[in-house]
Amino acid sequence: MNQPLSYVHPQAEIADNVVIEPFVTIHKNVKIGEGTWIGSNVTIMEGARIGKNCRIFPGAVISAIPQDMKYQGEDTTVEIGDNVIIRECVTINRGTKASGRTVVGDNSLVMAYVHVAHDCEIGKHVILANACTLAGHIKIGDFAIVGGMSAVHQFVRIGAHAILSGGALVGKDVPPFSKAARYPLSYSGVNSVGMKRRGFSVEKIREIQEIYRVIFLKHYNTTQSVMYLEAEFPVTDERDEIIDFIRESQRGIMKGYQFLNGNGNGHTKGGRADE
Repeated sequence: MNQPLSYVHPQAEIADNVVIEPFVTIHKNVKIGEGTWIGSNVTIMEGARIGKNCRIFPGAVISAIPQDMKYQGEDTTVEIGDNVIIRECVTINRGTKASGRTVVGDNSLVMAYVHVAHDCEIGKHVILANACTLAGHIKIGDFAIVGGMSAVHQFVRIGAHAILSGGALVGKDVPPFSKAARYPLSYSGVNSVGMKRRGFSVEKIREIQEIYRVIFLKHYNTTQSVMYLEAEFPVTDERDEIIDFIRESQRGIMKGYQFLNGNGNGHTKGGRADE
């Protein structure tokens, strides 16, 4: 349903049952899937690919050109999956020639005032809480949660099922299944609550806890930790996912939170690293 007070470019491809509220602007080279609702004062620019049954709230701007001085007008896209909720005043920029696209996966929730920069790849069922800011080229795994007002450095990766505290300053990679908190951002245990909600068994959560004890609470560097895990821990999907994540890290992973009195004993303050 196209309101007479909205503007839809004649070359935009809009499914028949999309609802477009007043004062929406939709540019050319845009595709919007069935059942999607576009709230008032939303702007959808060239290159947007929006899936089915999405809800985009007032003030959002989707697929504006990247805020990247290297961008030279190349044809790129923003690809929004199905059942995605994008709340008020979110900005999602399209990709550059580096990858050609910015992606937000199915069933994700992008809360108000979030910024997703060029070439980010956001997985499925991800939650980006209010006013968090993602620089370019960030990758976030499925079911991850980024706390409100967090700022994530370019090229950082956040693993699947990880959770970050509000206000996090993220300069290093955050491995899957972990919790990240404090300043500087550091390991704060495993995301046991989130994993329980998604059907992980108690035994599987304990296995992941033991893996992270080796990585963050022993006196090993990351190379030594990986070697120890491969030699001493049975092969499982979760073990291999963590090992692969560490090996592929370009920025390095976050550290374990240690006492600040200089003793360097590697124990986590408060004793809560294995929760």
